[in-house]
Amino acid sequence: MIPYNQQEEMRYNDFGIDFKYLIVNEHDRSFGLTVNTVGFQPIPPHALYPSRDHPKSYYFNPSKGRVLAEYQILYISKGKGTFASETTKKTIIEKGQAILLFPGQWHTYCPSYETGWNEYYIGFEGRIIDNIVANGFISTEKQIFDIGINEELVDLYSTAIKVAKEDKKASQQHLAGIILNILGSILYLSNNKTLDSKETTQIIERAKVIMVENINKDIDVHEIASNLGTSYSWFRKEFKEYTGFAPSQYFQELKLKRAKELLTETDLSVKEISFQLNFSSYEYFLSFFRKRVGSTPMEYRNFGKVK
Repeated sequence: MIPYNQQEEMRYNDFGIDFKYLIVNEHDRSFGLTVNTVGFQPIPPHALYPSRDHPKSYYFNPSKGRVLAEYQILYISKGKGTFASETTKKTIIEKGQAILLFPGQWHTYCPSYETGWNEYYIGFEGRIIDNIVANGFISTEKQIFDIGINEELVDLYSTAIKVAKEDKKASQQHLAGIILNILGSILYLSNNKTLDSKETTQIIERAKVIMVENINKDIDVHEIASNLGTSYSWFRKEFKEYTGFAPSQYFQELKLKRAKELLTETDLSVKEISFQLNFSSYEYFLSFFRKRVGSTPMEYRNFGKVK
């Protein structure tokens, strides 16, 4: 196996910026934990940072930094950069690390101009998180968490973005639960990383994240193996042992899961869903879905069943 220390190919995981800023009412605030913003942004090499699409209260010049009125948790799934704050000297940030920001504290961060990075973030406030800080579970003395590449954490952020954008009743309470899940996962993973830091685990988790972040594309699993610094034969064997699926099968299962969500949660036509998920043809999608689920996409939608 080739050591996993080569620079990754940057052409994967580069779908567009996706974020939501929320308006919070007093009833939601009484719950004790509310979300103000959640998003994802891929910053390619040699790109300006940050994006000017953000409101003035969030936009900042990395050379000057900023002070927020909320907590934020950032997770870097690709690339590298730097972070500094009032209590943390300038530090190199690598993929697989999370950064915890505190209200009223000066800080700054920025991806490397040469590599860029993929950044997930969620901003929140409330007495629940204040109590967590008061009881010493997190503090400004430790703002960087080394947790490795983790698909479940990416899924949590992706779910938070989805919930925020749908903005249904009780969405703030749903988001509050996701925040606690993200924070709990970060504390758990960082404190137990020595048990899960095997090189093989990180390669497979990195591959899974690439697949999740490129669900609407057609990816070459052989190229993923090459980009992650290993032969395909080794990669396929280890991936199947780790997940129970060959890489290409795993990617198809992700597409199937997303297709089910789109069928039950949107009014997109079956053909539109097939196109959005980049199946080779509409007919193949119908055949694939029926073979895996036991019903046609329209039957699945009409029955409203969840598998």
